[in-house]
Amino acid sequence: MERINIHQNTRLFTLIDKLEQEHSLTPSEYEYLITCRCKEAAEILAEKAVSLRQQIYGNSVYIRGLIEISNICRNDCLYCGIRRSNQNCERYRLTAEQILECCEEGYYLGFRTFVLQGGEDAFFTDEVICGILSKIKKQYPDCAVTLSLGERSRDSYQRLFDAGADRYLLRHETADYEHYQKLHPPEMSFRRRMECLQELRATGYQTGCGFMVGSPYQTAAELAEDLKFIEDFQPEMCGIGPFIPHKDTPFCNMAAGDVELTCYLLSIIRLIHPPVLLPATTALGTIDPDGREKGILSGANVVMPNLSPVSVRKKYELYNNKICTGDESAQCKSLLAKKMESIGYEIVTDRGDIKNQIEKTSHPE
Repeated sequence: MERINIHQNTRLFTLIDKLEQEHSLTPSEYEYLITCRCKEAAEILAEKAVSLRQQIYGNSVYIRGLIEISNICRNDCLYCGIRRSNQNCERYRLTAEQILECCEEGYYLGFRTFVLQGGEDAFFTDEVICGILSKIKKQYPDCAVTLSLGERSRDSYQRLFDAGADRYLLRHETADYEHYQKLHPPEMSFRRRMECLQELRATGYQTGCGFMVGSPYQTAAELAEDLKFIEDFQPEMCGIGPFIPHKDTPFCNMAAGDVELTCYLLSIIRLIHPPVLLPATTALGTIDPDGREKGILSGANVVMPNLSPVSVRKKYELYNNKICTGDESAQCKSLLAKKMESIGYEIVTDRGDIKNQIEKTSHPE
């Protein structure tokens, strides 16, 4: 980060002020915020982001119970540890019974949102997922279910929505076509990824997108495109985290992203779209022991402890050294709560729907 005093850079201060007031900048203005960032700018952005988040969510940090249902994937993304060509990956797939057991434990621990995440595994057809969704909704009608299962057809998204899925997370990874091609094999389509996000929104899901910070070949201009995309798309959720290489991918020797820039962008995203549900990701906690706390102090308001069976957590390794035991796990919710309390926040277990929070803010009791 450059050490430019913000008071010596009038344009930087002006752009931060404009973003706070208008929630919008041009791509070149976003790029300027990134390339000319400094410590003081980061502090000012974080202060504004936290203030704005508190107006909507108070000091609440929402927890989501993450269930990693399969590390089998048809795709061969160049950055991902569970890419299909990784012969060193020990594959697994949870049964419907195991997934429901995870939900049972999570409900007992206080979770009211379950996130079913996995590779694009052909076993999990619409029929299989719809059956699981129906059982979860029948047993836990007060809970929300988020899916993060990659690209599917429009009809598939509709069927899963009709079966009870509330939210869908599909990280766009990059909003730049050429950068997308550098991160993915030729058979994967940037246009199709963007179409999927639009289809999810049209179906009625609370929709989440997101990108890696510091991914290979990424430029400030491409990050600016990501920010402009988020501004235009207005997702209900947005997950960003630092790129971390995996030893069994073509990017194994690439440099990792950093916490500072990730937190800086979290603050910017909060100012772009104030009510967005913004996770402090596991990747942040992997690259820095205090990464998630730093994310919360930069404007994030969601954490996603792991509800997956302990026996498979290490196998869902998207990147090197992913934390998979300890306080990121759902069983250690009390330790996570203490960490959040130490920085002035409290863990809450309700669904935390974005529309409900907007309504509460607009019509206080």
